[in-house]
Amino acid sequence: MSSIPEELLYAETHEWVREREDGTLLVGITDHAQAALSDVVYVELPSVGDSFEAGQGFAVAESVKAASDIYAPVAGTVVEVNSQLEEAPELVNESPYELGWIAAFQPAGTPEGLLDAAGYCKAIA
Repeated sequence: MSSIPEELLYAETHEWVREREDGTLLVGITDHAQAALSDVVYVELPSVGDSFEAGQGFAVAESVKAASDIYAPVAGTVVEVNSQLEEAPELVNESPYELGWIAAFQPAGTPEGLLDAAGYCKAIA
């Protein structure tokens, strides 16, 4: 079983959320998701200023196996994207919870329906 950081929140669609000090939310895909995708070769990032509803696809990760939508775990507006992924999409595989984050959102309200680490563990068991 891969490690699931305790301090993060998780969507059942395998995205994680980390609240930053400024109130924005970093979003990426979980270790479980990147392992299922296999080698990520391209990440289609959203644009800064794009707004999404919770559950709406906001990015796409393409691997040697398949392309997979990445869903917004919260409603909000993209305030930053991880442009490192344009040159090094493999960061999603190598460091899913740190260097491989995808976008930062200014949330529209409080995130709802997200799981804690224990809940996500049960969801993927």
